[in-house]
Amino acid sequence: MREPTRDGVLQAAQKIAANFPETPLLPFVHDGRTLWAKAECLQPMGAFKIRGAWHRLTDLSDEEKARGVVAVSSGNHAQGVALAARMLGIAATIVMPADAPKVKLERTAGYGAVVVTYDRLTEDREAIAQALAEEKGATYAHAFGDPWVIEGQGSAGVEIAAQLHAQVGRAPSRIIACCGGGGLTAGLALACPDASVVPVEPEGWDDVCRSLEAGEICNVGQSPPPTACDALQTFATQPINFAVLQEHCREWARVSEAEIRAAQRFAFAHLRLVLEPGGAAALAAVLAGKVAVDDATVVMLTGGNVDAASYADVLSDEN
Repeated sequence: MREPTRDGVLQAAQKIAANFPETPLLPFVHDGRTLWAKAECLQPMGAFKIRGAWHRLTDLSDEEKARGVVAVSSGNHAQGVALAARMLGIAATIVMPADAPKVKLERTAGYGAVVVTYDRLTEDREAIAQALAEEKGATYAHAFGDPWVIEGQGSAGVEIAAQLHAQVGRAPSRIIACCGGGGLTAGLALACPDASVVPVEPEGWDDVCRSLEAGEICNVGQSPPPTACDALQTFATQPINFAVLQEHCREWARVSEAEIRAAQRFAFAHLRLVLEPGGAAALAAVLAGKVAVDDATVVMLTGGNVDAASYADVLSDEN
């Protein structure tokens, strides 16, 4: 498999700009300083994942498109692949955890994908997906460990650089990113090599943080704690991601469930945006003072696909 490149990120950005509107870069004030929020929660399917899915699927050959695609996801990559596949006339099969948010399961199926569920803690999702791909002769579009997906996610960084320059005449100095397997973080690092890209993970699901600290890929262990961040529940990053992260990332952070809920409430109250837990992790790190910021700091708000009942509970909870 080829390595992701900055040229690939720029190519992905051109393809995505021709088919999807830019998401806004919104100013907000924290601790007397103006920061910038990249509202990827306003993508057509509610998360940044459409970027990687679109770049991956549009680079398939006609023969590959005819055989279809298989993906694994708790919901956002699932929806991105399902939507891109529908737009391109490609059959999609998505392996999703049975406990994924109902809204993500329903919307993935609503885009026309075949949804196959599994038990997150007892079954091997990669094995299930690989078996389905082999059975169908389909392309396996990995959620983060795929060069096209990494490049597609990096297109957000190309937009950020242009938008921030238009607003304040500066390039981003720091981009704080919600991190699961590291696809977005790696893509942003390739897109904005002069910026400090900071991955943020939920406490206990911190495989990227552990890996960067150890200098080698580490997993989250046998019994990671429960988290509301279904979008960030990856057991370990992949070598293709870690190679980029190890070269470019010098800072990282972990956030608690309470800090994530506080960030969801902040986004609702101050930005008028709905964020799912995983989409609020980067903002949580900023609000909790766990990362350094300056006037050219961008915070990724990566997704807004959350069940109404659980979101209402967050808004009513002050703890």
